[in-house]
Amino acid sequence: MMSLFRWVGRFEGLSFLILLGIAMPLKYIWGEPQAVRVVGMAHGGLFLAYVAMANYMALELRWKRNVWLLSMVAAVLPLGTFVFEKKHLP
Repeated sequence: MMSLFRWVGRFEGLSFLILLGIAMPLKYIWGEPQAVRVVGMAHGGLFLAYVAMANYMALELRWKRNVWLLSMVAAVLPLGTFVFEKKHLP
């Protein structure tokens, strides 16, 4: 499960960066909203999977409350899931 959680976190973080760095400029600068629809939906699904898995891992590994909270904050910050993985996962 730890390996799966790492990969979900990586894909969630990558999808967030693609959404912010590619899809949103395509929408707001070049008037192509379809990119945000597609990438945004993929990111939304990955975000939900990451949050669900973080909650599961917190219960299984008996994370302290502050580690769990950091995992939630990591989900909403660019590069957050990568930093969380590096600092808090074995």
